[in-house]
Amino acid sequence: MGTAVRFLVLGPVAAEAGGPVDLRGPRQRAVLARLLVARGRVVPTSTLVDDLWTHPPAGAVGAVRTFVGDLRRALEPERLPRTPPRLLVTEGPGYALRPGAVDAWEFEDLLARPDPSRSDLSRVDAALALWRGPAYADVADEPWAVAEARRLDELRLHAVEQRAAALLDLGRAAEAVADLRAHTAAHPLREGAWNLLARALYRADRQGEALSALRDARRVLAEELGVDPGPDLRALEADILAHAPSLGPGRAAVARPVLLGREAEQEALLAAADSAVGTRFVLLSGDAGIGKTALAQWLDAELRARGWTTAWGSSTTDDDQPPAWPWTRVLDTLGAPAPAEPTAFAQRRAVVALLARYAPLLLVLDDLHWATPETLAQLTALITDPPPARLLVLATHRDTPGLVDLRAALARTDPLRLRLTGLPARAAGDLVRAATGRDLDRSTADALHRRAGGNPFYLRELARWHDEGAGADDVPPGIRDVVRQRLAGVPEQVREVLRLAAVTGDDLDLLDEPGLLDALEHAAAAGFLVETPPRGFAFAHDLVRSAIAATLSATRRAVLHADVAARLERLRPRDAAALAHHHLRAATPASAARAVGHARTAAQRAERAFAPHQAVRLWQTALDAHAASGTDDEHLRLELLMGHVRALAYTGDLAAARRGRASAVDAAARLGDAQLTTRVLGAFDVPALWTDPDDPELSATIAATARATLDALPEPTPDRARVLATLALELRNTDMTGAAAAAREAAAIPHDDPALRALVLNAHALTLFDHAGMAPQRARAADALIAAEPIGHRVLGHLVALQAHCALADLGAADAHALSADRLAAEHGLPLVGVFTAWYRALRLSITGHPAEGAYRAAAAALPGSGMTGLEPGILALALHCDRLQRGGPPLVADFGPHEPWCRPGPAPPPPPRDLLFEVRSCLRARAAVARADQALADEVHDALLPAAGELAAGSGLVTLGPVAQHLGDLAVVLGRPGQAREHYARALAVAERAGSPHAVAAARAGLRADGAPGAAPPGRGR
Repeated sequence: MGTAVRFLVLGPVAAEAGGPVDLRGPRQRAVLARLLVARGRVVPTSTLVDDLWTHPPAGAVGAVRTFVGDLRRALEPERLPRTPPRLLVTEGPGYALRPGAVDAWEFEDLLARPDPSRSDLSRVDAALALWRGPAYADVADEPWAVAEARRLDELRLHAVEQRAAALLDLGRAAEAVADLRAHTAAHPLREGAWNLLARALYRADRQGEALSALRDARRVLAEELGVDPGPDLRALEADILAHAPSLGPGRAAVARPVLLGREAEQEALLAAADSAVGTRFVLLSGDAGIGKTALAQWLDAELRARGWTTAWGSSTTDDDQPPAWPWTRVLDTLGAPAPAEPTAFAQRRAVVALLARYAPLLLVLDDLHWATPETLAQLTALITDPPPARLLVLATHRDTPGLVDLRAALARTDPLRLRLTGLPARAAGDLVRAATGRDLDRSTADALHRRAGGNPFYLRELARWHDEGAGADDVPPGIRDVVRQRLAGVPEQVREVLRLAAVTGDDLDLLDEPGLLDALEHAAAAGFLVETPPRGFAFAHDLVRSAIAATLSATRRAVLHADVAARLERLRPRDAAALAHHHLRAATPASAARAVGHARTAAQRAERAFAPHQAVRLWQTALDAHAASGTDDEHLRLELLMGHVRALAYTGDLAAARRGRASAVDAAARLGDAQLTTRVLGAFDVPALWTDPDDPELSATIAATARATLDALPEPTPDRARVLATLALELRNTDMTGAAAAAREAAAIPHDDPALRALVLNAHALTLFDHAGMAPQRARAADALIAAEPIGHRVLGHLVALQAHCALADLGAADAHALSADRLAAEHGLPLVGVFTAWYRALRLSITGHPAEGAYRAAAAALPGSGMTGLEPGILALALHCDRLQRGGPPLVADFGPHEPWCRPGPAPPPPPRDLLFEVRSCLRARAAVARADQALADEVHDALLPAAGELAAGSGLVTLGPVAQHLGDLAVVLGRPGQAREHYARALAVAERAGSPHAVAAARAGLRADGAPGAAPPGRGR
């Protein structure tokens, strides 16, 4: 059955089935559209004729039949002649289309069916994303399409409004405003859209614009329809003028904001409200964006639900704000006239008395750090002589040096003091989902949380920025604007120190000197920095540092980096990584040249500590610095390049490593310097596990270069051993005899270099394939690798041991080595190890009789993009094929890639290469010999497999075809050797029982019951 067809009508009419379906001509598209409009009902041929032509020509019925035939061939190209169509069927007097998927139906389902697994916003976004243009765009004016096209377009407009409402529910009013302005401009008669726009503007703290939008709606309705706005718009206008609590607080609040990770603070605020007999004060402090206003909005909603009155007043940075402006807002919200008293004292007392009339009252004074003296004086009057009424006064403010006098006055009232810090990491995923409508994987959400320091505003901005495809180090514009605004509020000396600190990064102890201490303390008091006991400072958030750094010109940034580099040379001359970073960014050829040496030193230290990801960054820094220095030292460049290549391979970026290695080998060969070529060849001492090379052409080039280089290295030196080991590794699939000889010669050369010893051991392990049954030798080679000093080769040793113990049917030992490999990989960031251990665990399921296909497919999913191109082709198909054959199932029909000759029925399979799959491929040859009763082939394969009689055909650690002895027994039956067959089946039973393989046990017992009689061998249903 072919790929399912999906029909598209939310735009020009089209169809797709894995790709676009070729619909030829407008008439054919019109027939398809007419049938889709009918939604599965029969459309008579006569109706199709009338709908397609105003004046039908002679032969119109025949033309319709031709259009239908062409459509059927386009929609079901694989349908055999004389078989009935599935999609476009003939019924009664006409035709009907039976589509399984239509984008318009998907759109309607998304709008109509709430999905608890996703937010309303993501659901509506998914629905709107289906639209490519007006519904039925190429036939929308046809009389038979008009009603359906208009219905769908109306649903789309409703979806746009649903989306805006979802944004308001999420507290994202400013985003909703932009969409709604365009929506009302295009559809000015939709009163619901005007209602949403006015609400969004009000909640974005743009009350004047909200009222203006309602006036625009009134004018448009009068001019276009001659009517006044409906009752909903009139009521909304009145609510906005009165700051009705139902609209939310005056500062961009939603009716009931969702709070994450603030459970303790929520409980404390509710307890304060419950315990308030008279007037109770709460000071809520924290950095910008930490969530103070959101928490106050939540309390507002909770207390209003309990019958409290709530009122808000917010201070601003606007120098033109009237005196005591927040109190004016409070009285406006309450609908209370401002008292007119002759003196300021009497006026403040009258306001206090007026507030008492609305008890129980929550009074929120937001952003108190910007309050004017008059605002603070009114609050002081409430503090010094509070009314005997139930008032909860919540003042939010940032951690700034001001408000000292106010806090001192509040101290006598024993206020509740709450300081908000970053959200816990557990809340990050939920907040990201609320901000973007999407789920992120845990590691990405945690990374965003760390970068934001848990600050909800920063985290939301980062999440949206990430959702738009921004880079990991980019600073969202909203955060840049906030930080710049905050910078403008501190003295120039503090700004200058913060700029230097932004370039310094994590090394602020470099600035710990008397001349800068006052400025650092001021920056900490302003919330830019935090003190790190016992001495020192750090940025409160890395985003703050990044945003400040983004304000610097390139020239100023380079000068500051040079300043930091000079401080480092004086205070921490051994900090090579930091010195390299700052010298490179000082942006002069001389400083870049110094950066090269420091970066190389730091990269070598990272390699010794087996920190490959850090080494990649440092080698890249060294390469960048070398290019910036202007030097033409090619020997040095190739050394740095090979260090980078080596580190890239360890981190799993094999494709980039191969490109860099090929470039380095080519450059060294062109220079004709044997010593340089030796160093380049020998620098790639990265562990190799698989017997097929990932890039055969590159392997051939390196092997040829190595042979030519060996001619210039006749003495048995460590350099010659390194080139010999490299040669052996590159020949391991094309010339196993030559590879083994090179590995033996390398092992015979004395040296005391642990890294070279590990490289030679690796070469030896990958040449132990002279014949079948060499798993014991590979297990011994694995033990030697595990004892090696370089950690990467220790990991390799565990993986080689895993393979060997699979072949030896010792799954307990294989399990232990898999766990050890995974532990070291997790500790040192080696992603490719998990690919092999995942395949092993799928293999283990196959051996022990459990369902393995799902695990194999999951393991195979990690191969694309891994760079292991020598392993990937056909390996999943081979594994599933072997798994089915073991269970007695039919052979798999698939693309087996390089394994095709041993998996497809047909001519006798060729002898397989001597590699990790030798036993499996030989067992497939055995099945072919049994199926064909080919005694010559059976005799050849029996001799080849006999040394592995005590093993499982599983030496790759990835694929298995059960005990080798089982296949030997089947071959012996074909060869007419019943006694030998019984011996083989008995051995197969022992291996199967040792491995815990139920299907292999059953097969071996069946062979024994047959007693090796001629013709008793399995029929061999394919390979």
